[in-house]
Amino acid sequence: MTAPSVEPSLLDDVRARLATGRAGADAAVRAAVRESGRVLGSDALRDLERAARAELTGAGPLQPFLDAPDVTDVLVNGPRDVWVERGAGLERVAVDLGSAAGVRALAVRLAALGGQRLDDACPTVDARLPDGTRLHAVLEPLAETGALISLRVLRTRAFTLDELVAGGALPRQWAGLLRSLVRSRANVLISGGTGTGKTTLLSALLSLVPDGERVVTVEEARELRPAHPHVVHLAARRANVEGAGAVDLADLVRNALRMRPDRIVLGECRGAEVREVLMAMNTGHDGGFATLHANAVGVVPARLEALAGLAGMTREAVAAQAVGALDVILHLRRGQGTRYLAEIGLVGRGPDGGLEVRTAGRWDGNGGWTTDPSTWSELVGRYGAC
Repeated sequence: MTAPSVEPSLLDDVRARLATGRAGADAAVRAAVRESGRVLGSDALRDLERAARAELTGAGPLQPFLDAPDVTDVLVNGPRDVWVERGAGLERVAVDLGSAAGVRALAVRLAALGGQRLDDACPTVDARLPDGTRLHAVLEPLAETGALISLRVLRTRAFTLDELVAGGALPRQWAGLLRSLVRSRANVLISGGTGTGKTTLLSALLSLVPDGERVVTVEEARELRPAHPHVVHLAARRANVEGAGAVDLADLVRNALRMRPDRIVLGECRGAEVREVLMAMNTGHDGGFATLHANAVGVVPARLEALAGLAGMTREAVAAQAVGALDVILHLRRGQGTRYLAEIGLVGRGPDGGLEVRTAGRWDGNGGWTTDPSTWSELVGRYGAC
């Protein structure tokens, strides 16, 4: 999967035409080809236009992978050390980015496309490319062997719950419970590691929200794209080069409360904003969702305590807020080439008065699932399962 190469002279001509602002990329390519005297068929011209767009406004030789429907991640460790994730684990691909200097130049150009700075004074960057792809890049000397590039592809279509069942993401017996959680307006926290499918599951659940409800999402960078007619997206903003203008997630959650939401969704709890989320879910804004990085259902209380501690909350305060705010934990894992819903937990207060999450059901991703009879019965009795 490679794009046709673009001659440097032709690319320079296209850049010059784009700089005038009088034509788009495709029109600039056609004009440059026409004036260069080249004779190309329609297919060759279309391929050249695509390659030029990739070089000028895309990811260059990596763009074909970002365009592939089955690729979720593209990772660059060096000029000829490129890996992609297609859902069955990382695989190395034959791509030649030239030299270490070429990889660095690509990283710098991608950062600029995302409106961010990447250089010796600012050697790391998190950015969002115009097509929604998430970029993380690190330059040397922080990366000893040269620039490193990580690209996470944003899929524009939300999967349905039935499609996730068919794809092995959860057992069919649990689908009814998840629908009931949405219908009953339970407050749900989705936990898991990086790349386990938290955003995918959350988008599927939000797609089940009744059309008459207004959903306000708060994210560090927009990833949620539920199939719902009334979704308002808020995204955090980093400080500019002068250190001003930052708007963090906690600020956005407070603003979301004033936007007449039926449901508030926090794309990921990763800091002090967890305080605002817990408080929002305790003030009549039920049916909310959030995601959290955690290793298992049982460690979610400790993770919440650690994050809320950044906002100055004590362990007792976290327990008091979380017990009233959260109802169910859905924990995802990845293994054997699949991402799946591994545990469902019920939130409550433990014997010591602290926050406790009891595991109601477990699934191994291969058809074997078990339940704790009493906790599962309590969960189903509270929310239903159909």
